[in-house]
Amino acid sequence: MHWLDFSWRSRLTCFFAFAVITSSLIAAPPSVFESTEKRVVLLELFTSEGCSSCPPAEAWFRSLKDKPGLWTEFVPIAFHVDYWNYLGWKDPFSSADYTRRQQEYATQWNASTIYTPAFVLNGKEWSRDGAIAPSPREKPGKLRVTVAPGGQTDILFIPKEKQTGPLLVELAPLAQGIQTDVRRGENAGRKLVHDFVVLTLVSATLEVSGDGTYRAHLVLPEKSAAPVAAIAAWVRSPASPAPIQAIGGWIKNR
Repeated sequence: MHWLDFSWRSRLTCFFAFAVITSSLIAAPPSVFESTEKRVVLLELFTSEGCSSCPPAEAWFRSLKDKPGLWTEFVPIAFHVDYWNYLGWKDPFSSADYTRRQQEYATQWNASTIYTPAFVLNGKEWSRDGAIAPSPREKPGKLRVTVAPGGQTDILFIPKEKQTGPLLVELAPLAQGIQTDVRRGENAGRKLVHDFVVLTLVSATLEVSGDGTYRAHLVLPEKSAAPVAAIAAWVRSPASPAPIQAIGGWIKNR
């Protein structure tokens, strides 16, 4: 009798434990990132593990994680380009898409070449001696990104002024504290550390509503080359990669 009672109670306890765990996973809260109407700038670094002059720039970029204004005033993202891979080391985070993004900027600037390390601040070439903080007078509007468990993502953009023409939203999962032992190429024998690494770039067209707000829904990939530590998102025109408004932040339980 006691053995049967013990077995029943054990099963009941296990059932309730499983139910609680399952319920907590289903009810896991989404990560919500929201700007005010004030400008949040996007700071892009184009870099490569195959570039010997990139590690110092990445070390400075890494220091931004402790800088006041991170996510609320500026959003840093690092695109690893693929045009140095031919030197003997294939950057595992590189993509031809990121190279094309840099080329698109160069075309807008009428530049004949692209290079690394290269910084772009809100669509313009930038050097580290300039200020990152945006002008307080610029108020493009509110941007809100809601990322639910499973990667289901909703975007809402409420522009301060009426927009003309279509808008896109781009969203990038970011990796943090990534270390790579480089065995070949210009950085052979070095251990490189990367922060704010773009793992992939997804985009969607924002649909405008009658009240002038813009919305989109997209799904983040389930797998990536490294754990996702943060999210960056920005709104732009299809005619230019330069952002209109940006937002980002650490994901929950990072």
